[in-house]
Amino acid sequence: MAILEVFMSKSKSNILIYTLALILLVPSLLHAARLKDIAHIYGVRDNQLIGYGLVVGLSGTGDREYTIFGQQSLTNMLQRYGLKVDPKKIRVRNIAAVMVTARVPAFCKVGTKVDVLVSSLGDAKSLEGGTLLLTPLKAVDGNIYAMAQGPVSVGGFGAAGAGARVKKNILTVGRVVGGATIERELPIHLTSGEYLSIVLNYPDFTTAARVAEVINEKFKANLAEAIDASMIKVKISGIEQPNLVPFISQLENLNVVPSTVAKVVVNERTGTVVIGKDVRLSTVAVTHGGLSIVIKETPKVSQPLPFSTGETVVTPETQIEIKEEKTPLYLVPQTVTIADLVRALNAIGATPRDLIAILQAIKAAGALQAELEII
Repeated sequence: MAILEVFMSKSKSNILIYTLALILLVPSLLHAARLKDIAHIYGVRDNQLIGYGLVVGLSGTGDREYTIFGQQSLTNMLQRYGLKVDPKKIRVRNIAAVMVTARVPAFCKVGTKVDVLVSSLGDAKSLEGGTLLLTPLKAVDGNIYAMAQGPVSVGGFGAAGAGARVKKNILTVGRVVGGATIERELPIHLTSGEYLSIVLNYPDFTTAARVAEVINEKFKANLAEAIDASMIKVKISGIEQPNLVPFISQLENLNVVPSTVAKVVVNERTGTVVIGKDVRLSTVAVTHGGLSIVIKETPKVSQPLPFSTGETVVTPETQIEIKEEKTPLYLVPQTVTIADLVRALNAIGATPRDLIAILQAIKAAGALQAELEII
């Protein structure tokens, strides 16, 4: 019986230890993020392509005769098909010169289809109903990596009459869904010798150190080293090349608690204020009052008697009224959490736009322990 009591007491103590460990672990897990969400592998990136082309089949909404390069493009295209046309005699309103752009994700293979964006280059009114002719797309190195062609989809519509016109959204920009076909693969270098580099999306020394620590704990070896605030090098000399993909998969699914900078973001156009969780406020006294001035002018007319030789005199009469709100001086105590900060700012009773001015003044006084960013 005594042995059973000892066993039960040990079981209860173990359960208590596990519970406490779980309680301590849960907050860190709640604030953790996957490595793939806060960083990327060096060299794995999108590539931009660009090309010049023609959109045909428009219903009289294409470039006018003043757009010379559109006429020259049409002339050159017809000459390739054995037709000789004088560019000065072309009066076609069914074509439009366009710039074609595409964003190619990493690891796209030959035959992969991507969307392209078609933007009018001249004075065309609309690309609705048009078809993009075969257009080569080049990268910054001048090589052709994709060919684009297909019907242009415009996210809007327009209608016009003799005395009115209706238009919704932009009609001179359209998209060709799956219109570009990759003809050449873009080079990507995953590794540089014995190392694989991880780059943080938002550079931070603390986050970089934590990433290296988590990787070393995961693989029980000293593989990762933080080079600077944005790059972590991972040693892969002991990993075979065919196993590189599952190794990267394990890396990008590791949970890391990122460190963020205390920041207050203010949008003066919309009156939006976003306060980060690490923002702190020192003890400060705040008062915010409004001063309104009303100016009212009333013309005072003096007319002469009937059948007299006098003239009508108009004398302006001005009334000026000044009102100033009586607002007390609020003492905002030193805050510890974001909830305390919000509670203290709400006590002032200011509108969002007034809050922007208050935050700017508090920052100027040195009492806002955060970075104030105005967008």
